Amino acid sequence: MTIESLVRRLSAPVIVFLLTLASTVATVHAAENPRKMTVVSFGLFGDEGVFRREATGAAQIVANRFGGDPVVVKYNTKTGGSATVKTLATTLQAEGKKMNGESDILFLILTSHGSRDGLAVVAGRLAETLKPSHLSEMLGRTGVRNKVVIISACCSGVFIPRLADADTLVITAADANHPSFGCEDKAKWTYFGDAFFNAALRRANNLKDAFLMARSLVLRRELREGFEPSHPQMAGGGKVEPLLVAHPLGIPGVVEK
Repeated sequence: MTIESLVRRLSAPVIVFLLTLASTVATVHAAENPRKMTVVSFGLFGDEGVFRREATGAAQIVANRFGGDPVVVKYNTKTGGSATVKTLATTLQAEGKKMNGESDILFLILTSHGSRDGLAVVAGRLAETLKPSHLSEMLGRTGVRNKVVIISACCSGVFIPRLADADTLVITAADANHPSFGCEDKAKWTYFGDAFFNAALRRANNLKDAFLMARSLVLRRELREGFEPSHPQMAGGGKVEPLLVAHPLGIPGVVEK
């Protein structure tokens, strides 16, 4: 047997071995460096309990569907609370430092009353407004590329121009000019929160499908009850939305107050 024929005979097994080895190394590397998702959820308006319940329930559902861990939940009550503009900024900054800014995902949920100026923050005697410019600056300082921001509030579409881009998916309960509904003190969910988190996200495999389902559910409910449609919005996120495919089992996170 000549050297040339021996090389030809050995080349195929060697190539197969090298490809198998490369695949194994890549799999091990991926397992050692999984993409992490951090969920931060704030119920900002303390005078009505629905926002506390929605912030807590939404965070748990998102974590279970997408494997979010850790999960940080803060909310306000009639007597006070820790869900303030300052606390939101420090929480986002602290969680961002624990993440891989290029590959991990930051999932932010905010629920409150809203206006064209932004989101109402009420904790006991404290009353302030979270403006779109404030939130944009907070998110930029985290150093995290992949972000999802879901805002359940009236006129919440006002946040879209300042936040939405290819790396930031923004979903809002209304456009910039219309109210959303369901903010009763004893309610468990707002209309949008119930449709998106409690119904659609439990069934859909991705955020886009969940949004389309929720938008339809909200519209039907508003028309049935005689309200002017709120027009929920979804913008940006062309690069981050495909990264979030629902986990069939979910991984429960740790909820903090």
